[in-house]
Amino acid sequence: MGLENKHIAVFVTGGIAIYKAAEVVRGLMKQGAIVRVAMTTDATKFVTPLTFGALTKQPVLTDLFDDNGGAGHYVPHIEMADWTDIAVVVPATANIIAKMAMGMADDAVSTTLLATTSLKIVVPAMNNHMWEAPATVRNVETLTADGAMVMQPDTGMLAEGYAGRGRLPEPATIVDFVKQKWAQQTGRLRHRHVLVTAGGTRERIDPVRFISNDSSGKMGYAIATAAANEGADVTLVSSTTALTAPAGVEIVHVAGAKEMLNQMQQRLDQQDAVIMAAAVADFRPVEEAAQKIKKTADNDTMIIKLTKNPDILKTLATQKTKQIMVGFAAETQHLLANAQHKLTDKKLDMLVANDVSRKDIGFNADNNQVVILRPNQEPEKLPIMAKSELAAKLIDRVVTLLPGK
Repeated sequence: MGLENKHIAVFVTGGIAIYKAAEVVRGLMKQGAIVRVAMTTDATKFVTPLTFGALTKQPVLTDLFDDNGGAGHYVPHIEMADWTDIAVVVPATANIIAKMAMGMADDAVSTTLLATTSLKIVVPAMNNHMWEAPATVRNVETLTADGAMVMQPDTGMLAEGYAGRGRLPEPATIVDFVKQKWAQQTGRLRHRHVLVTAGGTRERIDPVRFISNDSSGKMGYAIATAAANEGADVTLVSSTTALTAPAGVEIVHVAGAKEMLNQMQQRLDQQDAVIMAAAVADFRPVEEAAQKIKKTADNDTMIIKLTKNPDILKTLATQKTKQIMVGFAAETQHLLANAQHKLTDKKLDMLVANDVSRKDIGFNADNNQVVILRPNQEPEKLPIMAKSELAAKLIDRVVTLLPGK
């Protein structure tokens, strides 16, 4: 669930952070959105309407009585309000927040916003004292109660020359926030909870050594992103810290298989789907040395005694109540035979099998090729594709498995 062909009205107000608004507009357009801009008079003192008109190839609304800014309509603010799927106020000054909270309509921006019935996303930017002022706090609470989505400002260097909370988030972060909030309103997985795992677990030998595998976690992170893009409340249990957490996803960092199982069991009851993309180590050392194991002159070999790790997905499958269970099988030989056995043995609703012996797909690669297995159905082989694209296709299939779909 993306922003393709969505009508997004960007309302630009008079703050120094306006220079980032142009990048927000570009970012939304790169997502496939059709963007139009409305500006306050103060905003035009920082950046001219020509800038946003050139970016969007659309007229810019600045005056209620200028029908050119309203694309030739006699009531331009109503036309723009009716056209809008998503309204984004960026940067949102304390002034426009107060106007929206009180229902004021004294210029093109505030009047159009009051007439807009679609999703409103407010991205504040102001001095930290203004942001923390009781009046602003009350106004933000009112906007939230009225159904607007208010993005929290960042903490950082302000225009005044000192650090504080009130800085506009980076444009890419704002675009991700818009995508997330739109998905939560319209996505096929809205009101659903999805638990995803990612990465290769680390089983400690001593404080500086561990047993692991080549899994990068890219597939799990892509799946978490795809689920969030469909509006799901996503929890990602990850054994890697090398990747950036997807926007809007709760991330829980773990190390070994036992810790991963424990974190998943704590969250299982509230889930609608569990997608086990992590590569869990089959074994772990029986004992973890408290100090680094030192080599000695008279010892050329070392034996580490291992014990079997819990089968996380099989364990959860025996404890599930309503959850759809999806597993992964990373194989180097006999792909379909091994995958079919895992599907049946673990009582899964779907299993995704891939050949990790190839270097161009699977572990650490940006692309993957998989075969999807489901009980009593023929295997479905997909072509090689980017993991992000594959993740979206897997989520498509998870949607069809959920009750009521």
